[in-house]
Amino acid sequence: MPSPFPGMDPYLEGYLWVDVHNALANKIRQQLAPKIQPNYTVRLEVYLVQDTAPESEIGILYPDVEVLRQKSTLPTATDSSLNRGSSQLLVTPAPLTLPLLPPVEVRIVTVEIRDRASNTLVTSIEILSPVNKREPGIIPYRQKRQRLYQANVNLLEIDLLRRGTRPFVHPRLPAVPYLVTLTRAQALEVEVWPIALQDPLPVIPVPLRSPDTDVPLDLESALRDIYDEAFYQLSIDYCEEPPKPALPEADLAWMEALLAALRAETLKQREGS
Repeated sequence: MPSPFPGMDPYLEGYLWVDVHNALANKIRQQLAPKIQPNYTVRLEVYLVQDTAPESEIGILYPDVEVLRQKSTLPTATDSSLNRGSSQLLVTPAPLTLPLLPPVEVRIVTVEIRDRASNTLVTSIEILSPVNKREPGIIPYRQKRQRLYQANVNLLEIDLLRRGTRPFVHPRLPAVPYLVTLTRAQALEVEVWPIALQDPLPVIPVPLRSPDTDVPLDLESALRDIYDEAFYQLSIDYCEEPPKPALPEADLAWMEALLAALRAETLKQREGS
């Protein structure tokens, strides 16, 4: 059963995202490898990030577990130490204690295209993770973007997450849930593919070194393939709301109509079988 959405499925943005991220990176490699050989190789690179603010992902990406400890007793006006004549002033105990959540080690997979002869990095394909889109992780990620630009590396960024702050900001950037950007080596402009919830994912050019021409990356095909291979529909309840943030009213109405039609078609098929 394919995803009911024509492009990105917002239900994949929750606890399934780690699996989606890794599978999508591998599928991108499978698409590109035959097209760029023998002069280039495409490899998966893994780097580690410490998510020092995991509380923002509780209930979305990380397990919905939080421990609260309520104080059992509080001082009362009848305590002898609180009598008006007492000379000692007691500190009011905190009525609630909250646990400090430890950092979470996040493994992020990126796709790298390298020159086979020199092993030089030519193009980096980044699938953005939640930790890349909020403090404090967004700062080192933006620094990485700058290092790649200064090293004359092409940077293709795939942002299929609605939550968080985009590393690339511009006043003319449209308000869309998903975005793909391409910053070519030594370019003075960024190529942008805005993607609405109703849109299929685009076919993106992946640049190599001159004079070699770009090779196409079919994002829609890649996402459709991993959805089918992983049977994600078995882990998704389309009767529930998708992961946060909440969709705008227009997108929510469109999604509800789409899923209602899906449920009606499924019921019709079951009655006919």
